[in-house]
Amino acid sequence: MLDLYAGTGALGIEALSRGARQATFVDRDPAALGAVRENLERTGLSGSARLVRSEAGAFVSRKDKETGAFDLVFLDPPYAEEDPMLGDSLAGLARGKLAARGWTVVLTRGRRSSMPVIPLDWLVARRLAYGDTLVFVYREV
Repeated sequence: MLDLYAGTGALGIEALSRGARQATFVDRDPAALGAVRENLERTGLSGSARLVRSEAGAFVSRKDKETGAFDLVFLDPPYAEEDPMLGDSLAGLARGKLAARGWTVVLTRGRRSSMPVIPLDWLVARRLAYGDTLVFVYREV
């Protein structure tokens, strides 16, 4: 699984605790990655994790095999900060970072945040609202 905009790593750590075999945590902020590392150590899940300091869009645009193909991706960008690259991140995922079959992408946005362009072949499987948070679950068509 891939946790883009990892922050504290809560989403990826939750996935690991529920059976994900491997998690890659990506964040541009070294302090955020420090928090992820600390939280992984506290939970005893460090052995199943990889931490990457990178912009989300740059990470999903990499051509190297090391980044892998993911069947579960969480994107939880900061709501207060509009990310003009969020659409590019989604497009990069669609161009080769998702597993061939059975993938799920979960995107969180603030109610007042702009929505990025979603790849045409993605199906909105669920849309949930919690206070100021919108959660979109996308699956392959």
